[in-house]
Amino acid sequence: MNISFSQIKECEVVNVFDGKRLGRAIDIVFDDVAGYVLGFVLPGIKKGVFKKTEDLFVPISNVVKLGSDVVLVKLEPSSEKPNIVKFKTDKNAMYDFYVYPDKKKEK
Repeated sequence: MNISFSQIKECEVVNVFDGKRLGRAIDIVFDDVAGYVLGFVLPGIKKGVFKKTEDLFVPISNVVKLGSDVVLVKLEPSSEKPNIVKFKTDKNAMYDFYVYPDKKKEK
């Protein structure tokens, strides 16, 4: 299935772990050397009139399903402190994102 970012922006992102709506994608992050998508960015949660939390980066490996009207992701709560990753845009704007470490499943 081919899907464009403009279509993903219109989809609601839902966490299958707890059923929580996370919002709509506001940006996409890709590896400019290899040319593949690393993930997408969701807006931070508003805390009052002027404050909000940092935007959340969702790795592409956490995407469970891309539908026509919803994107399902699996984000488990982590007791570990998230890493803060900085991305610089072509217009020299800097963005900080919380990226939670991947939990490796033991077999």
